[in-house]
Amino acid sequence: MMQRTLAASLSLSGVGLHSGEQVELTLLPAAEDHGIVFERVDLDPPVKVPLDPFRVFDTLMSTNIDFDGVRIATAEHLMSALAGLGIDNLLVQVNSSEMPIMDGSAQVFVDAILATGIREQRQARKFIKVLKPVSVSHEDKQASLVPHDGFTVDFKIDFDHPVFADQQQRVYELSTENYINQIGYARTFGFEKDLDYLKQNNLARGGSLQNAVVLSTDGILNPEGLRQPDELLSHKVLDAVGDLYLSGHQILGHFTAVKSGHMLNNRLLQALLSEPDNFEWVSFSQDCPIEYIEAKAAQ
Repeated sequence: MMQRTLAASLSLSGVGLHSGEQVELTLLPAAEDHGIVFERVDLDPPVKVPLDPFRVFDTLMSTNIDFDGVRIATAEHLMSALAGLGIDNLLVQVNSSEMPIMDGSAQVFVDAILATGIREQRQARKFIKVLKPVSVSHEDKQASLVPHDGFTVDFKIDFDHPVFADQQQRVYELSTENYINQIGYARTFGFEKDLDYLKQNNLARGGSLQNAVVLSTDGILNPEGLRQPDELLSHKVLDAVGDLYLSGHQILGHFTAVKSGHMLNNRLLQALLSEPDNFEWVSFSQDCPIEYIEAKAAQ
């Protein structure tokens, strides 16, 4: 399993979910061992922001990174797409402090990357293999990782709303095919009753029915309804996959979550990486435990 990057650059534009600003985004191929690095091109001079789960400063409604005062907000959806497609090296140029929300899922990112192509590189890909159980909790929320040959997500939610009646828990096995069919399409969601609070706190200023599922007291405001019956649960999984990929490397382990969100996902990742005995770095010459979409051969 070799490292992977894009076959060519691609550009996208959209609105920031919380800022409401129009955002221009460019993804550029990067060399082996470059990692995934953000670059704020709206600053003079531009500033690069490397991935670092220990620099996550805010997890209210999204995952936000602060690198010496330079911020990248709402990074989790793009990071989730990169994890699902197995992208290791990328320069992400953005002209705003917040990533564009697109349609509220990772699907636009996935489709753009697949249309551009993925290129295999010449250095082996490094995975983070969980060696012993790690867990964190906060009030009635829990998240844990235990050893597993691959990456699975067992996610349980508990929302008192009729839309969630038949989608409170599921187990997902990460592969590119499963990610595209079961996870990447799932849009973010919120409750109509919370909109005034969000606006007053400068959140969701760019939110609309075009980029989020909005739940009324007993139903859904979006006229098209849900894309799949378990879309909202799947979006919690989408977020978790992206949050955990802030290490820049795919974890090999079984992730269990009970009502977890951005804060607890990040705390779990920090707890895993804080103790060297918790994990080891591994690579695979063949039989990678996660099945990724085939990439173009290295040039």
